[in-house]
Amino acid sequence: MDPSRRDVLLAGLALQVAAFLPRSARAEAERPSPEEVMATWYRLVLELVRHTPTYSPPVASRAFAYLGISVYEALAQGKAPMVSLAGQLHSLKPVPAAVDPLAECDEAVLLHSVFADAVRIFFSNTGPTGQRAMKAMTDRLGAKVAAGLSPEVVERSAAQGRAVVDHIVAWSQDDGGAVIENMGFPLDYEPSRDPGHWRPTSTIAQQQAPLLPNWGTNRPFAMPSPTACTLPPPPAYSEEKGTEFYAEALEVYETVRNLTPEQTAIARFWSDDPMLSTTPPGHWNQIALEQLEIENAPARRRAEVMARLGITVADAFIACWQSKYEYDLVRPVTYIKKVIDKTWEPLLITPPFPEYPSGHSTQSGAAARVLTAIWGNNFAFTDTSHEDDGLPSRSYPSFWAAADEAGISRLYGGIHFRSAIDRGLEQGRCVGAFAVALKMGAQA
Repeated sequence: MDPSRRDVLLAGLALQVAAFLPRSARAEAERPSPEEVMATWYRLVLELVRHTPTYSPPVASRAFAYLGISVYEALAQGKAPMVSLAGQLHSLKPVPAAVDPLAECDEAVLLHSVFADAVRIFFSNTGPTGQRAMKAMTDRLGAKVAAGLSPEVVERSAAQGRAVVDHIVAWSQDDGGAVIENMGFPLDYEPSRDPGHWRPTSTIAQQQAPLLPNWGTNRPFAMPSPTACTLPPPPAYSEEKGTEFYAEALEVYETVRNLTPEQTAIARFWSDDPMLSTTPPGHWNQIALEQLEIENAPARRRAEVMARLGITVADAFIACWQSKYEYDLVRPVTYIKKVIDKTWEPLLITPPFPEYPSGHSTQSGAAARVLTAIWGNNFAFTDTSHEDDGLPSRSYPSFWAAADEAGISRLYGGIHFRSAIDRGLEQGRCVGAFAVALKMGAQA
């Protein structure tokens, strides 16, 4: 999508914020429910991820995690059976209690306040049109949720929301991912020249260094450490025919040369490129949001699902990036052009960072682990995430089936070797287990 088209879309977003109310929203004269406030804001967040240049998948995952935690903690204060995440997530202390816990607090106003402040802070680097969209949402939806309430209730509810966000933002500042310079590409980086290691796959000057090489050292959320789900090394690098490494490269080469229409559709459906989509973490957030909307879930269930999912996908990118830079493996396009066929091209553009493991696989495995714990092993669903982009929806018998397809899509795209996909999915299952183990209330 070219920049001028992005500006047009976001300009329309800023001018038509009211249209973000779900299609099932009540009459204009009625106040939005807490559930409608959440759905409305998440729709804007997905658009901001799509249109903010610095929101590569790891960075987007971090924003989704902190946003989900902020919303959950705002609703969890003293509201059994919800259990605060303080003491469960690394270094998170209890949110300050309300000045008067017995005084009336309106949940729609509270949630709007949380979203308005958290989105403004975690998307502070979005462009002018995105800034206008956030302000328009804050003002117009804010007026809707305040309608008919006393000024005292509105201010008390909004103040509590701001206090929660201030607490979460302060906690976020020393996690290692708060400041992103040069869109995440280090200004001083010398790629290894040893055979088998990552080499730049793009001619763009900025991408001669790999994306976010230190992301794997960030403070995780639920998993014990960045290395809690470490992986065995990939197949030993070799340019000799008959070796395991050569065989994996040959599989990528021959698969891309002989793609079926279905394989091509799968590769494009899960591509989720930054600036052209909501990114891979946004894709899984869309899946969860759609299911919550279908079941007309109450606000607390929505908050728990989105917090748990945000946490596990953010941890998945930390674990994956730790492994990527530990092994620093060459990409298929580099190897195949050197060893097999210098004229070969992948279906999709190769991302600018090391190969092993697959980020799509790790975060999809983690997401599937969490969503399966919530909805069950054989929960069939239809993914409509890309309908607005002109791609038909796809249906799956389970979240695991969707995760497997997301993983194999990277082989079809010429992006990853099979071992990176299979072991990435394994790593994601490991990461997801830590989020599933969090005590949060109704969700198992």
